[in-house]
Amino acid sequence: MKQLICLVMLVANAAAIQDMSGKMVIFPERSDENHVKVAVSQTSFSAVTVCHRSFTDLQRSHSIFSLTTPDIQSYGFQTCYSADRKEMSVWVKSVRADFGSVNYEPNTWQSICATWDSGSGLVQLWMNGRALMKKYNVEFPITGQPQVLLGQEQSKYDKLTGFIRTMSFVGMLTDVHMWDYVLSTCEIQNYMAERSFTPGNVVNWAALDSQTRGRLMIHEKQICPLITL
Repeated sequence: MKQLICLVMLVANAAAIQDMSGKMVIFPERSDENHVKVAVSQTSFSAVTVCHRSFTDLQRSHSIFSLTTPDIQSYGFQTCYSADRKEMSVWVKSVRADFGSVNYEPNTWQSICATWDSGSGLVQLWMNGRALMKKYNVEFPITGQPQVLLGQEQSKYDKLTGFIRTMSFVGMLTDVHMWDYVLSTCEIQNYMAERSFTPGNVVNWAALDSQTRGRLMIHEKQICPLITL
């Protein structure tokens, strides 16, 4: 079977809704441009859950999922890895919560979910079926028209080129979902184990309204290893 589905050249394509089930996006090189821009219509969030699976050999810091709004400008909601601290970080409204002692091995599929609730201000990270410590962050809602990018760190709203190359994601990314509530423990575990779960009601990989820029490739998804829960 021919695995290569398409190659996106160094121009932005037209936004379109695609069923990305069974597919992954490959970010093949360090870049200050390569990214996927995901359309989000909702403009206020009092809670968020973001889940994604990624595979990389990077041993430097990098951003995976990034949301910002005109009200926040940077780090509205972001998941990233810090190589210096060897921690995964979740940013909410420019406030960072760090999660150490994570098993972030190169060349391994990483299933990651991050949750945040403005009612309590608590952030939690899940990695490969394991729940990490809940940490206090911020209690104020995220407001404003979101800009969601995959594969780049946003330091400024409405910026689509000239990103920091050394924070760009290089690797494979799939199964990106976002909800406007804290997903239940059972649903997160189902996502981690690739069982049936409720798709994201804000971002849904099976109905992804997105636009790509740069040299990105879409391939058939590689099977993730089974995860023991």
